Amino acid sequence: MPFPSSSITRKSEKRPFLRKCHSTTTPYQSHHQLHLQSRSISMPSSDPNLSSASPVSLSSTFFKRLLVPANWVFFYLLSFICFSSVAYTVSLWKRLTALQGEILELRRFCKGNDVIHNSVIEISQSNDAKSSSDIINVSGKTFALYIVIFTILMPFLVYKYLDYLPRLLKSLSKRTDNYKEEVPPKKIFAYMVDVCFSFYPYAKLLALLFATIFLIGFGGLALYAVSDNSLAEALWLSWTFVADSGNHADRVGVGPRIVSVSISAGGMLIFAMMLGLISDAISEKVDSLRKGKSEVIESNHVLILGWSDKLGSLLKQLAIANKSLGGGVVVVLAERDKEEMEMDIGKLEFDFMGTSVICRSGSPLILADLKKVSVSKARAIIVLASDENSDQSDARALRVVLSLTGVKEGVRGHVVVELSDLDNEPLVKLVGSELVETVVAHDVIGRLMIQCALQPGLAQIWENILGFENAEFYIKRWPQLNGMCFEDVLLSFPDAVPCGVKVASKSGKIILNPEDDYIIKEGDEILVIAEDDDTYAPGTLPKVRRGLCPMTHDPPRYPEKILFCGWRRDIEDMIMVLEALLARGSELWMFNEVPEKERERKLTDGGLDIPSLRNIKLVHRVGNAVIRRHVEALPLEAFDSILILADESLEDSVVHSDSRCLATLLLIRDIQSKRLPCRDTKSSNLQYPAFCHSSWIREMQKASDKSIVISEILDSRTRNLVSVSRISDYVLSNELVSMALAMVAEDKQINRVLEELFAEKGNEMCIRPAEFYLHDQEELCFFDVMIRGRQRQEIVIGYRLADSDHAVINPSKKAEPRRWSVGDIFVVISRS
Repeated sequence: MPFPSSSITRKSEKRPFLRKCHSTTTPYQSHHQLHLQSRSISMPSSDPNLSSASPVSLSSTFFKRLLVPANWVFFYLLSFICFSSVAYTVSLWKRLTALQGEILELRRFCKGNDVIHNSVIEISQSNDAKSSSDIINVSGKTFALYIVIFTILMPFLVYKYLDYLPRLLKSLSKRTDNYKEEVPPKKIFAYMVDVCFSFYPYAKLLALLFATIFLIGFGGLALYAVSDNSLAEALWLSWTFVADSGNHADRVGVGPRIVSVSISAGGMLIFAMMLGLISDAISEKVDSLRKGKSEVIESNHVLILGWSDKLGSLLKQLAIANKSLGGGVVVVLAERDKEEMEMDIGKLEFDFMGTSVICRSGSPLILADLKKVSVSKARAIIVLASDENSDQSDARALRVVLSLTGVKEGVRGHVVVELSDLDNEPLVKLVGSELVETVVAHDVIGRLMIQCALQPGLAQIWENILGFENAEFYIKRWPQLNGMCFEDVLLSFPDAVPCGVKVASKSGKIILNPEDDYIIKEGDEILVIAEDDDTYAPGTLPKVRRGLCPMTHDPPRYPEKILFCGWRRDIEDMIMVLEALLARGSELWMFNEVPEKERERKLTDGGLDIPSLRNIKLVHRVGNAVIRRHVEALPLEAFDSILILADESLEDSVVHSDSRCLATLLLIRDIQSKRLPCRDTKSSNLQYPAFCHSSWIREMQKASDKSIVISEILDSRTRNLVSVSRISDYVLSNELVSMALAMVAEDKQINRVLEELFAEKGNEMCIRPAEFYLHDQEELCFFDVMIRGRQRQEIVIGYRLADSDHAVINPSKKAEPRRWSVGDIFVVISRS
């Protein structure tokens, strides 16, 4: 069947157009792409101008391909110069050939004359030798020029057409499978270069060295090709052009000048890159030092892992402990920026007295960071509790202990771990075994608050004993005391107070307040309270007056009424301590924002059996301790002791917790001052001296004489506000915990002493009235009082006079008599 003429015309018009398209197709295009292109072009079109538009589009495509991109201008210019040099060399070769032909004609012309012929022969022979050497020289220079041109052009050509290589290989292999998208070779090459520079620290330096050698070598070849210098001299000139860009000024000729300028420009780039590498290396090193990434080369230092609000007090105590040694080294490893840590430490208003504090940024959970701070050479390691909740903080401490046990070199010193919950202590000790000493800060402070509420002034006593500023615990062996009884040992130290014995035969067990007839054996060590470890020694026994104590038994206990303001995490443990210490019929009022049913559930979950309480009765009141209307609803004038607890909801914020405690304290004292108490307290011997800044403060001081208020203060700055007003007997919990951590870090044996003194059973620190040991205005020396204290199975370690504001622990002149009054008090270690 014949086709329509219009169809035939279109078909005939398409064929030459298709041929043009095939002629413009590059040989690198795949067969699949050509097939798609031919199909798209051969489709019938309704546009009558298709055939006329196609040549125009082809010509525009052709002109676009002729356009030179801006980044290839240098490439084309270099190619032009190289090809011009080659053409110039070829012209010189042709001229040399013409001169050789003229020499041959001259020989034939002079062949008849023998003399001339001989001289011409000699001249021609010398010229032939010179010509042959010139030919060889020119051939070598030409070959060197070709090498330089090929070496310079080849990388540009390869890099430009690198993406066409997979297509060419695929077309040569004649594969007919479907085309799959692949990563371009240029991207692969760039990725390999990036990986090389990232993983190999010396890759940049080696690349710079290779570029320098390449520039000197090929620059020397180029100079050798375009000048009359030898190859060795050309290489030396190339080096001088690289080292000093001004050496090329005396070059003569177009070729030598172009090459020398190019070499000098490359030399400037190389020196710029070298300066950049040096600058980067110096900046990286300085940045590493600034960020705390460098290694600490120290030994016999104290290592602190973590950061908390206790760090300032801890550093202060460690500095005081190292004062007698001329200073020491303390290293802090925390997940903070080094500059921030140093800035915060610099804000501490304290003289470190020769102790150096080194900060490093890193994680205590990473072994590489632990090795960076010389963990295996530290004499003590302190793990601080984090600012998270108790479970998360203790879990993190456990992971840190596991990391320390995994140190390949081992840990030489002991590890002091601050825990937040007593229930997690067995697990940490199980992991760390004998390496770990734990300080359960939160539970210890809770028990201490109870003791201070029942015995006002005990907080200051603990601060004097735990800190290194005054007297503290020391353990040392004295062979000259072997065979003596403990009663005589008590009187053997004029500058210390013996408190116990470390028994060598019982694996180093420490016995606090032993019996008087205990005999010191060989290997036993004496536990004392002294000013420093080198300030005491045993002396001769003094003469003492042995008399009877006026009161050998404690007076009967009376029921008391105590108020808890706030909800503490371990409040059930505090209730159990009160149950053991208070008389039957006592009341414990709990005033906080926790609903009553929720309180009972929390107390039960904490292990408290409420129906089994015999001595105390729980009274619940719901309210906000900073709202005056809620506080006024309480019978504040009827309470013997009021404990303002750091609320569990504000445990993560020291400032907010202290602000709330301080506001509650002032509110309670203001309400008490406006109510007229009409009863005396049981602790009239522990009153503060007058302090009259204002009538409002005087009224609150009078209220403080009627009841005892214990505030749990976390920040030392808040302590100053409370101590100046004299309206509360405070407990500085973070300060005391830092002191305990520092003491255990200096000597891990002290932890056993502190554990017994803070425990519910065993020996405890107490405050006793002077009337227990002597009569009013009786004249005795301190040794006499110590002997009378033994009748009550107590060790007297200090005193506080009625007209004084501070207690004296380990008095200096123990054998000097003085008059005592019944208003004085004594600090003792007593068996509970």
